[in-house]
Amino acid sequence: MIARIWRGAVAKADGDEYEQYIDDTGFSAYGKTPGNRGAWMLRRDKGELTEFVTYSLWDSIDAVKAFAGEDHEVAVYYPEDERFLVEREDTVLHFEVAREIAPPD
Repeated sequence: MIARIWRGAVAKADGDEYEQYIDDTGFSAYGKTPGNRGAWMLRRDKGELTEFVTYSLWDSIDAVKAFAGEDHEVAVYYPEDERFLVEREDTVLHFEVAREIAPPD
């Protein structure tokens, strides 16, 4: 299993609007992509910024490539992102999941 992680930050005053924008541009559908086991959007206020991390789990790096293409480590941005993002990572990180603890039944 592969974890796909991206990080960015917006002005604190734009946090709620950016979160809604992410939902509106397809975050919910992202989690339903073949090979995707789930997607999470994390946020926290830090000083004058609100940081966002998107985190998703994939069956394999091939599943990631089927979604993102061969250049799967480059983050994809939309024109509206420029309005919000104060900080952003231009790459997406991929980690192999080494251990997993399943929740109790």
